[in-house]
Amino acid sequence: MPSEWMNDMPEASTPARIALTVGPVLYWWPKPALMDFYAGIADSRADAVVLGETVCSRRHEVKLADWLALARELRAAGKDVILASQALVMSEAELRSVRDLVEQAEFAVEAGDVSAVQLLAQRRRAHGDSRPFVLGPHINVYSREALQEYAAAGAGRWVAPAELALDAIAAVNPAHAPVRGVAGDLATEVWAFGRLPLSFSARCFTARHHHLHKDSCEFRCRDDADGLLLRSGEGQPFLSLNGTQIQSAGVQALIGEAGMLRQAGVSRIRLSPCSRGFAEVLDLFEGVYNQGAAADGALASLRGMDLPGALIHGFAHRQPGMQLAPDSP
Repeated sequence: MPSEWMNDMPEASTPARIALTVGPVLYWWPKPALMDFYAGIADSRADAVVLGETVCSRRHEVKLADWLALARELRAAGKDVILASQALVMSEAELRSVRDLVEQAEFAVEAGDVSAVQLLAQRRRAHGDSRPFVLGPHINVYSREALQEYAAAGAGRWVAPAELALDAIAAVNPAHAPVRGVAGDLATEVWAFGRLPLSFSARCFTARHHHLHKDSCEFRCRDDADGLLLRSGEGQPFLSLNGTQIQSAGVQALIGEAGMLRQAGVSRIRLSPCSRGFAEVLDLFEGVYNQGAAADGALASLRGMDLPGALIHGFAHRQPGMQLAPDSP
């Protein structure tokens, strides 16, 4: 091969960038606090931001028009912005909100449930909409065939369910033979940081904890910036209540698994916001995944932070989800 060609080729040892996605804020933060948070994200190393209320429609302080205005500001700051739909749709009013989200033409949509997928696919057929959508982490995809079906409906990115092990993710959408989407190879995103979403319910667990009905909940979830911790009978952290959502007590932290994720065909990681120290979390993941920083030092830094729970990584390794991350990767 001529030497001038060799000089133009990228170094084979340089790994491709892993994009950092800031997931939607899963908690009900007061609007000023939410806007301050996203002002910081605009200046961060995040590549993409997912906006929207995904847990409870009663959290309506921020309207669709507000999300769109915020999305425009983040886009102007160079971020890829996606608008997410609710993960559990239980009423006609909530379905109308999904329709409104699907009908806006400015930003891609992350489908929180299959009703959103159906509406996005219908829009694609009726209007020739070429925009691919994101398949959210709450849609059950555990096989290549299922992912191919969603890709045919218009999915261009897949956020793997949080409980799926890395080797299973590699089998569903392998690096050497990725599922083909409407805009090319389907990208895989993995939940790399944050309390894990475990389930949703028509009932509000936070209201029930306070002996209130869901429709008269007094918006008690606003008191819990990172969810309400539950402990076992032995006093050990067990689960976290977040309105209609149950989360893990521990915080998923795949800071040491960058190599494994790349081998599994993962090109993006999702970092789920927490109320304290999230800017540092972003910097640590950027350093390890894309700047060559040492993972053991970053892990030690995470352990020293005031995070909502202990660091865990079990699901990624086919172990119980509550398994603590080791002291060193």
